[in-house]
Amino acid sequence: MAETPSKAESMRKWVVDHKLRAVGCLWLTGISSSIAYNWSRPNMKTSVKIIHARLHAQALTLAALVGSAMVEYYDQKYGTSGPKVDKYTSQYLAHSHKD
Repeated sequence: MAETPSKAESMRKWVVDHKLRAVGCLWLTGISSSIAYNWSRPNMKTSVKIIHARLHAQALTLAALVGSAMVEYYDQKYGTSGPKVDKYTSQYLAHSHKD
């Protein structure tokens, strides 16, 4: 019987398969949370609230991109699917083995 992947492994696979979607969702969550937090502070001007929300979301996005790069590096180095071969390399290998 095949083992079911752990929760962490299935999450890692989803992030590897959907990197930009993961970063975009994290950005949307970050900016929404930051706007909600800043709106609860009545002593700030609206423009300052928006600027703070953008800065928080930008920092969170950079952290998400770094995390995505780390996941990609880990997947390339220790991935379960073996070494990655791009389209052009596989075409070259297919043509080079003709007798």
